[in-house]
Amino acid sequence: MMLELVNLSNYGMDTEQLIGNKKEKLEKFLKDNQLDGIEMMFCQSWDKALHEEKFIQGVHLNFWPSWLEFWRGDLKSVEEQFGSREAIVQCYGGLTRKDWVKRYQENIAVAKQTHAKYFVFHVSHARTSEVFDWNFQASSEEVIDATIELVNELVSEIPEDTMVLFENLWWPGLTLLDKQLVAKLIDNVNHNNVGIMLDTGHLMNTNQQLKSQEEAVDYVINIVENLGEYRKFIKGVHLHHSLSGEYVLNSIKKVIRTKPTSGEIMEHILKIDEHLPFTTAKVKRIIEYIQPEFLVHEFMQSTREDWQNKLNMQKRALK
Repeated sequence: MMLELVNLSNYGMDTEQLIGNKKEKLEKFLKDNQLDGIEMMFCQSWDKALHEEKFIQGVHLNFWPSWLEFWRGDLKSVEEQFGSREAIVQCYGGLTRKDWVKRYQENIAVAKQTHAKYFVFHVSHARTSEVFDWNFQASSEEVIDATIELVNELVSEIPEDTMVLFENLWWPGLTLLDKQLVAKLIDNVNHNNVGIMLDTGHLMNTNQQLKSQEEAVDYVINIVENLGEYRKFIKGVHLHHSLSGEYVLNSIKKVIRTKPTSGEIMEHILKIDEHLPFTTAKVKRIIEYIQPEFLVHEFMQSTREDWQNKLNMQKRALK
């Protein structure tokens, strides 16, 4: 039976704007919308009385968009990006692999307490400048290789019956465009319970020529079909759409003359990765073809009303 979920974090804005800091409001939202629970992200310590264990079906682990140079020990390059050693320590918890692995282990320790059925792990890497110009220095294979190393240092902390689902992005890493790299990741992680969390919007971001949701549905199904036997590893779907190709192609042409602020970086990424609800009935073909165990309605929600409206639109499309 497929579980139908929504994404939520315990970041202050989500807690205040979406559920009013009340367990009852979250419970009512799930019940009113016939949802089985949430995919949770822990941005701070877990308030078990608010985000009760019974609501949490999956946990999206924390992620670092840029990490490959740090993992390789190239602190000179990382410092050029971050501006100081202090900023590196603030981001990764220290100056060594061991320090960063400890950060991951702390996040996993909280995730384990929820007894969630799955953990989501982002597989991608891009430096700040590359987010704007798409002139990526690392290859997807390099990111996959490093991810295998990292995850294999963490798997001893993850229960055997908890699925580790690798999420695709459009930056170098798990883009899902290369079956051999998908196979390499799945086959070399030392955990017996691995799979893929297919993010439809992220997959759409790999093709700037898509003009409509209908075209996007065909594209997603075609890419999944090309995975051959490895498509059976898709256990969950983050369902939303993104048709930002025109914006991306225009932004790549622009020269960034000053170092962008963190706010400008986030604004740019959200213009690429729109997290909008599907409204075409054709989207049902994705779910019918994949038959996932978990369907996550994943949006960027500003208010409870916005959240409800987006969920209504996508659920109507799936009827």
